[in-house]
Amino acid sequence: MSGCDDLDDATLVRRFESLELAPADFRHREHVRIAFAMLVDTDLADAAQRFKRALVRFATAAGAAAKYHETLTWAYLALVQERMARGSYPSSLVFVDENPDLLDHRRGAVAQLYDLDAITACPIARRVFVLPRR
Repeated sequence: MSGCDDLDDATLVRRFESLELAPADFRHREHVRIAFAMLVDTDLADAAQRFKRALVRFATAAGAAAKYHETLTWAYLALVQERMARGSYPSSLVFVDENPDLLDHRRGAVAQLYDLDAITACPIARRVFVLPRR
């Protein structure tokens, strides 16, 4: 079985942080679910630091450290937090089901804020958060 939809939020986060998830099972959907789970009990700044540390560690262990992108990470975290404040979601699975535009990386919520080709190619945006230009 691909993906992690069989895992509850706490288990997903624990396995992510302990590098127990298979890289093939860590898709964009899991990024959004983990962002939700980490934001449930804390603010954006604390969740972002926790998420970044874990994501960089996970990517490095998977041999994909160069894929980490600071701007896209913060943009998704901020959007997830905003959506969480607008609704009530008992779990990340309910959250992603009710916010499918967060799962569409090419045309979804972040693509409404950023030129994805430009921001993905920007070396500065990989290292530091860059505000949207749209």
